[in-house]
This record gives sequence, C-alpha cells and structure tokens, in this order.
Amino acid sequence: MIETSRIVIVGAGLGALYAALKLAPRPVLVISPEVLGEGASSAWAQGGVAAAMGAPDTPESHAHDTEIAGAGTVDPHIAQLVTSEARNHILDLTELGTPFDRNAEGGYVMSREAAHSMARVVRVKGDQAGHEIMQTLIAEIRRTPSVQVAEGVLASGLEVEDGTVTGVWIERATTPSGRLLIRAPAVLLAGGGSGGLFAVTTNPPRIRGQVIGMAARAGAVIADPEFVQFHPTAIASGEDPAPLATEALRGEGAVLINAAGERFMLPIHKDAELAPRDIVARAVYLERQAGRNPMLDTRACLGADVITRFPAVADACKRAGIDPVSQPIPVAAAAHYHMGGIAVDDRGRASLGRLWVCGEASSTGLHGANRLASNGLLEALVFARICAIGIGETLGPITAADPISIDFPEGGEIVDEAAVAKLRRAMTDGVGVVRDAEGLKTALGVIAALEAGAESELLRNMLATATLIAAGAFARHESRGGHFRSDFPKPDPEKAKRTRMTLTEARAIRAAALEEK
Repeated sequence: MIETSRIVIVGAGLGALYAALKLAPRPVLVISPEVLGEGASSAWAQGGVAAAMGAPDTPESHAHDTEIAGAGTVDPHIAQLVTSEARNHILDLTELGTPFDRNAEGGYVMSREAAHSMARVVRVKGDQAGHEIMQTLIAEIRRTPSVQVAEGVLASGLEVEDGTVTGVWIERATTPSGRLLIRAPAVLLAGGGSGGLFAVTTNPPRIRGQVIGMAARAGAVIADPEFVQFHPTAIASGEDPAPLATEALRGEGAVLINAAGERFMLPIHKDAELAPRDIVARAVYLERQAGRNPMLDTRACLGADVITRFPAVADACKRAGIDPVSQPIPVAAAAHYHMGGIAVDDRGRASLGRLWVCGEASSTGLHGANRLASNGLLEALVFARICAIGIGETLGPITAADPISIDFPEGGEIVDEAAVAKLRRAMTDGVGVVRDAEGLKTALGVIAALEAGAESELLRNMLATATLIAAGAFARHESRGGHFRSDFPKPDPEKAKRTRMTLTEARAIRAAALEEK
C-alpha cells in the first residue's frame, strides 16, 4: 500500500489533464494506461468544441439547442452553467497555445454541426481538434512540477470506507501484475466512457466502461446508463475501432445517399443530414440492415479539398482504398459516446464521499437522452475546472508531496479476450441502435453468464457497466434520444426524467428480466 497526499486522477484525456493543471500547484498523480496522448477518446475527437464565441450567437441559444437535442431530460441549470462558461475555456486553451483555425480577420472559424441552430463549433486544422488540444495540454503538463504522471498503469477498483472513497487500486496496464492500493485524500475519475463495450465503435480500444464499472461496484449511483449515442458516420472499412467521418463534413454540405443514389434523410427530417444524431444514426442503421449501403458523399461540396481540410478522414479513406474525391464513403452507425455515467451534482461530486468525476465517465445532466454535437469536450473542460475548485475547497491548504514510486507485486489475472469479444458482440446485437425486449433479455443473459465466470477485475468492471446499460434500456419502456425501442417506438411524456440506479438495482432488473425469459 502507498499513502500519499497527492490527489489521484484516474484517466489521461482532456478532462484529466485540464483538471491537473487547474489543481496546480496542488500535487496530483495522473494514472495513465498509455503514454500521454495515446488511447484517450479526447485525442480522437474530430469535430471541435461547441461555444458561443460572439454575436449573433449567445450562451442562451447554445443551451436551448442542447435542451432540444437532449429530448426532454437535459438539466436546464447544467445547460446554462456549461454554455455560459464555454467562451472562457476556448480563450484559456488559446492562451495555452491551442492553434484554433482562424479566418482572415483573426476570428475563430466556426462550423455548424447537427442540431445546432448556427455555426458555433471551434475547430483545429479541420478535423484535428482533439489531438491538437491534447498536445497543448500535454506540453503544459510536462512543464508543471506538481503533476506526476504514472504511464502504463491502470486503475481497477476503488477503496471505500463508510461511504467515502479512500483510495484507488491499480495494476499494470500492459502485462499482468498484482494489485496495489494507493491511499489518497481525494480521487477524480476522468477515464472515459463505454463505447468500446460494443463491437462496432469509434472509441479507442481501452475505453470499455471500466471507470464507470469500478465506481458502480464500489456503490456509486449511476445516471442515465441506457443512453448511448451512436455516431451515424463511422467509416465502414472493417477497422476496429471504426474511423470517424466527422460531423463537420455534413456541416460543410456532405450528403447521405444509398446505393441507388437517394438522399434517404430528406423524407425523414426537415434538417436532413443535420438532424439530431440519434435520428440520423437510426436511418443509417436501417439502410445498412436493408442492404442499401449508406454512404457519405463529399464530392460536390468539398471535392479535392476534403484531402487537405479533413486529413484524418482522408487518411482513414486511404487505408481502406477509398478515394473520397471521386467516391462516396461507406458509413455505418457506431457506438460513440455514453450520455450516462457516474451521477454527479453541479460541483462534480459523486454519491460517494471524496469522489469527483468529469468527462464522459460522468453524467452531469448536460446531455440528456442525446448529446448535442461537440458538447462532449466542452463539458469535460467545464467540469474539470469545477472539480478542481471543489477538491481544493474540500482539502484546504496545499501540502507538499514526494513523488510516488510504484512497485507492483507479482501475480494478477489476464483479461479473457474471448469473453470480451463475446460481450461486445452481445451489446451490439441486443443493446445497439434499435432495441427490443427479447434482444435485451438475450444480452442480459450473456452478461450474467460471463459475470459468473469472470476472474479479472477489469472484466468485472466492463460487465458491471454493460449490466447497467442493458438493464436501464430494458426498464425504459419508451423511445427517447439515443435509446430506441422498436417495441415501444414512441416517447412517453411521463418518462421524461433521468434514470438513477445502483449496480445492485441493475442486477435485480436483470434477474427479473431473465426470469421472464
């Protein structure tokens, strides 16, 4: 066991690093499974950061669009809080050196994305926002003496005493090891979402709900687990994870067509390709299920400019042997973002004492049933700062801390990759874009069977999160936002409220569902 006065931050994406900087000069330990900048969803984000940077846009308009996209379950207070702070965070990142795209007059280049009423997404090098912001933060982290980064280390559990988190269990990320407990005065979880629990996903390989699962196993309340966002335009090239064709392409005028050349979104929604993500994702999914090969066509709106303006898309197309200048890009709906997560209040505090959460691992109430495009990075920035302030207020005066030396014991369990593959396939088949009772029961049965034989803590964490997602989906007898039930295809006004449940409650729902089966 290691005792430290450092704050332990689990995760190394945008929220984790921004919080570490905002906590400075308070000593922190950042737990990073990979080398900084690798393996975090933030670094893969293409679209940008949504922010009302000036007239005619306003934070109030941004909040309104957020609430409309969230399909009735957004917390208005949180929407106002986050959107009102957006501009300041863009200016802060700019001051740190983030090379946001600028126009000839020096203003920020703004893109319009789905369900936004105007162009308000700040970009970097077209589709490089996540990577460039992360590189800026990493450079600043390396210059900040109060931040110690433990690379190649994975958190696998929380230590809790009398409802208060007292430490984090860690192990090696790449090779088996025994577990080691770090006791710390406060813990911030910022380890990403759950998209990798699905067989078709845009998330990095390690983002499989482990952080949400370990908090749930420790007794934390989870909010809105059933609400998973499926991105409508993952490039259908067979890669795992699937490369993303950023929403900004549709903002530039790219259209969705099928094998017959029909723009299938036109009769579905007045905003066509710029309809809310859940609507576009279902349409793409159903086109693919029907064998009509949905594609994203950038030829007319961008032509050869797609190569230079959207280099990540161009590189993914090149790997797949697709020429986006002369060919439409085949696309599929893929698990992309988890609106649900560890329930937190407007100070970023979870239901367990001394535990804060920011980024995709949290559920703040901002996203409701369907996240508004490019609000993810924004939420991570805003709540990273909020969490840092709250931790500082809770802990009081800053105390010095020596660097931590980590020496893992031998032993450990290897994650059963065959079990993980079975879990991911069950989630895509039964808890995917279109759900029904029978498919959810089947998925819950697979999860229960895998849980009974799970030996590694990491797999148990994945299975906990999968249980919460599937149980939440089974219990919600309606369709809303990212949660679509073909056996309950309409929203129920009586159910326009957020879900809150513990893992114990989710397991009870699972048991009842399996009894029905």
